[in-house]
Amino acid sequence: MKATQPLAKLKRYSEVAFLLWKYGRSGLAQQLSAAGIEDPADGAFPAKAPAPAELADDLEAMGPTFVKLGQVLGSRSDFLPDAYVAALSRLHDNVEPFAFAEVEQIVQDELGVRLSKAFAEFSVTPVAAASLGQVHLARLRSGKPVAVKVQRPHIADRINQDFEVLSQIAEFLDAHTEAGKRYRFINLLEEFRITIRQELDYEREAQNLIEVGHNLEEFELIAVPQPVTDYCSKRVLTMDYVHGRKVTALSPLTALQVDGSEMAEQLFKCYLKQVLVDGLFHADPHPGNVFLTDDQRLALLDLGMVGRTTPGMQESLIKLLIAISDGKGEDASDVVMRISEARPEFNAVSFRERMAKLVLQKQGQGLAQLNIGRSLLDLNKLAVDSGLHVPSDLALLGKTLLQLDELGRILDPRFEPAGCVRRNVAEMMTQRMRKSATQGSFLKSALEFKQLIAGFPAKLNDIVNALSDSRLEIRVKAVDADTLMEGLQKVANRIASGLVLAALIVGAALLMRVETSFRIFGYPGLAILCFLCAAAGGLYLLVSIFLQDRGYQKR
Repeated sequence: MKATQPLAKLKRYSEVAFLLWKYGRSGLAQQLSAAGIEDPADGAFPAKAPAPAELADDLEAMGPTFVKLGQVLGSRSDFLPDAYVAALSRLHDNVEPFAFAEVEQIVQDELGVRLSKAFAEFSVTPVAAASLGQVHLARLRSGKPVAVKVQRPHIADRINQDFEVLSQIAEFLDAHTEAGKRYRFINLLEEFRITIRQELDYEREAQNLIEVGHNLEEFELIAVPQPVTDYCSKRVLTMDYVHGRKVTALSPLTALQVDGSEMAEQLFKCYLKQVLVDGLFHADPHPGNVFLTDDQRLALLDLGMVGRTTPGMQESLIKLLIAISDGKGEDASDVVMRISEARPEFNAVSFRERMAKLVLQKQGQGLAQLNIGRSLLDLNKLAVDSGLHVPSDLALLGKTLLQLDELGRILDPRFEPAGCVRRNVAEMMTQRMRKSATQGSFLKSALEFKQLIAGFPAKLNDIVNALSDSRLEIRVKAVDADTLMEGLQKVANRIASGLVLAALIVGAALLMRVETSFRIFGYPGLAILCFLCAAAGGLYLLVSIFLQDRGYQKR
């Protein structure tokens, strides 16, 4: 087995390299064509790019790791054109299931009991198969219907091997390509590694179901299936079975029987709460993961992929959403620049102008057509193209809201996501303030206030004594004061030199009228000497200024 590992890794390198060459060369051909340059290799770069569906097929053929990678890329419109993003969306479904014998063995190993002992019934055919696992319907001994998600055999080892190959390729691209410097592939790959590692831990997903279900209890039309903790492990997840169908599979008659407007409102509002208040949100609400239950509620499925937002990021996202919905491009650019890291080529003025035009263009579409998720992804792409390293949270939120926009309009064609943001953002702010006002934060503030009050009389007494004894001083600490003073002195020296040279020129002009026997080139000698000194001094001053400015540019 060990002898075959180097060969398997070499094969993986060649597959990834071919994939990069196949899709990278078509991109180069398009750039050459746009620049009016003919193909220098006579056909080495095809003028026509591979079909978007071809990329999905290639990733699917390379295995689960690349299927998940395709799903992540399908959420990043700043990396790929829209046609490729749409083609990659099908990777959520239609994955070949694995054999039931392996399912039985995994369940027995993980739960420590035979399948027939743990469950009264267990379907042989899975109801869904994904890149990391598949779902079977079952019934507990108590008679309760459940859904059991079982992880694919040896999937963790295979993913770890693929990541070794991808990490080395990402490091090479970061070091030797402009795209690598712009997107920092090794950082993106590390985020992807963390995400997929969390998805492989079904115990973590069970905890996500519990936490998100608790956070959304106030929403009557939203349901989150809860896990059966005694039947859960790292590779097996047993949870409530949801009776219903995909939102996209609703018949016109069923759509008329539900209150689509209220459902869309609650769905969007519950995601705003997850992102802006709770800090934990379901990051993959594509239509296959949202079901309409038999009791007319929306069930959120598959919480393996979740996003997390810090309190600081939540405040920035609130400001950004308000700026987009109100059409304030300058406010949006300020928020994006504050949460991002600028590359050397970043131009803040140009970025502000382009951001303002983009936001105004979005606002010009009208409230009904304004797509909040698409707007966030477009802003993210503009920021990356302008020279900013944007936090991945922004792209993940954009992808999530883009999927919500689609779901909202399926439920209610007249649904306005931007209007929903405006209606609910004030309530989200109130909930954030209420959440931050915990007993611990109150006690911390009380202790700090107590220390301030206790030390105030003594400090006030010191100030009064210093004032009465003429010892009160105000000190201003300048950053790098020596360098500042040196710069000011150089400026003063240049001004003084310029005045001296000007005086020599004026004096020489006056001396030209004084007739003397000492003459140079037929002119009064003293006047010519003043002119020559002024010319030499001026030339020296210009050369020193030029050399010093070039030194600053190099640094």
